[in-house]
Amino acid sequence: MDLSVVRKGSGPQILVLHGGDGPVDRFPFADRLAEKFEIIQPVHPGFAGTPIPEHFDNLQDLIFLYLDLIDHLNLSDAILMGFSMGGWAAAEIAAINTQRFSKLVLVDSVGIKVGGPFDRDIADVFATAAAELTALSWHDPSKAPDPNSMTDEELQTFASDRIAHGLYTWEPYMHNPKLPYRLHRIDIPTLLIWGAGDGIVTPTYGEAFRDMIPGAKMVVIPDAAHSPHVEQPEAFAKAFLEFASK
Repeated sequence: MDLSVVRKGSGPQILVLHGGDGPVDRFPFADRLAEKFEIIQPVHPGFAGTPIPEHFDNLQDLIFLYLDLIDHLNLSDAILMGFSMGGWAAAEIAAINTQRFSKLVLVDSVGIKVGGPFDRDIADVFATAAAELTALSWHDPSKAPDPNSMTDEELQTFASDRIAHGLYTWEPYMHNPKLPYRLHRIDIPTLLIWGAGDGIVTPTYGEAFRDMIPGAKMVVIPDAAHSPHVEQPEAFAKAFLEFASK
């Protein structure tokens, strides 16, 4: 299949798996990291106007696509970094095999369920009213995507991104019930970066995620919510670079 892969910068490699808001290479934090690293970012099929293969119906399809991509690129000692839904995929990949990676970074990741069957661990991003969703997702609402200012083409991409996001994460919603029983297999240094004001998956959720991965550390970034890499790019880059240099 055809897969769009964005490459940016040079140096040690970072395989970046973006979240439900789409590719992240356009944001300033990526330019900062690209000064010292090569960012390799596949665009999940269905995002940014790309087609979804007919046989794709959940995140497992994405995970095995990227296992093939990792072999195809012959990655070695790369850093694996995932954002939100992409963090879930990254954790699943690392639980399967870490041989091609030196470190793992999860940014406000979904993927596990920490409460009981009737507890809402992860906000419903598909059913929550737009204004409330913005409040949960952003410390500074002015940084949120504004559909009212988008062109028709941008609106079409925005809508198709949401459809793809739902395809990959809907059932079971935003998690794999078996993942908590597999996270102990992750045997590389792991950092979780979280926005202090994240209302989609709170820092408490992040702490539970951290505690399931042997030796994992967590950095909480003030004045940021579900996208600390967008709201606080310098603090995000600092946390990443300090971890990557150890």
